[in-house]
Amino acid sequence: MRKILFVGATSAIAEATARLFAEDGDRLCLAGRKMARLQAIAEDLRVRGAAQVETVALDVNDFSLHESVLEDAVNAIGGLDMVLIAHGSLPDQKACQASADATLEAITTNAVSVVMLLTLIANRFERQRAGTIAVISSVAGDRGRQSNYIYGTAKSAVSTFAQGLRNRLASSGVKVVTIKPGFVDTPMTAKVPKGVLWATPASVAKRIHRAMVKGEDVVYTPWFWRWIMAVIKSLPEPIFKRTRL
Repeated sequence: MRKILFVGATSAIAEATARLFAEDGDRLCLAGRKMARLQAIAEDLRVRGAAQVETVALDVNDFSLHESVLEDAVNAIGGLDMVLIAHGSLPDQKACQASADATLEAITTNAVSVVMLLTLIANRFERQRAGTIAVISSVAGDRGRQSNYIYGTAKSAVSTFAQGLRNRLASSGVKVVTIKPGFVDTPMTAKVPKGVLWATPASVAKRIHRAMVKGEDVVYTPWFWRWIMAVIKSLPEPIFKRTRL
């Protein structure tokens, strides 16, 4: 029976992933800002078979809370074997271009808060010489594109940081899983036009669940994004600038 913390547990992807671990009979702790929503999700997870579900309040941008929330999670479910960091926001690119403050807010939420949490979790798991850390990054971090380079910058930082942790912690028996989804139909992307490349939170969750259980390194989901991004990354800069992506 695994003990798992979900940060950003009200996100569609995190909720769908938590359902799969609930069906496995694991002990879960949900962290997020919206307590009423967390409690509703917790009740659903109990019905689905989770051995235990607890909730803790967390504003990820209040860094002073990070360590105490981790302690609360450990105390609530009797330890910690896995963590999924799934919080984030989709910033308005044009608004960020016009405002340094908006850019800072987007980078803080999508990168700095993640790095702060990863540092604390990594140190805990390194001491216990076991554990799996999964973090949701994005294919947007694979190459800076004019249409979303603020978001892409944050996700690139997360991917690079996770890669460094993965190498640092390999000898300690700790797994670090980087999840790189493509387009996912969630409330966060509700205003974005949809197309054939879009995935559902449930399908992405299945891949995350498998990756966490197996302790994989880097996962693109759906799978075809690995090859799409390989092509995009291979384009020489003079050509890439003319694509208007």
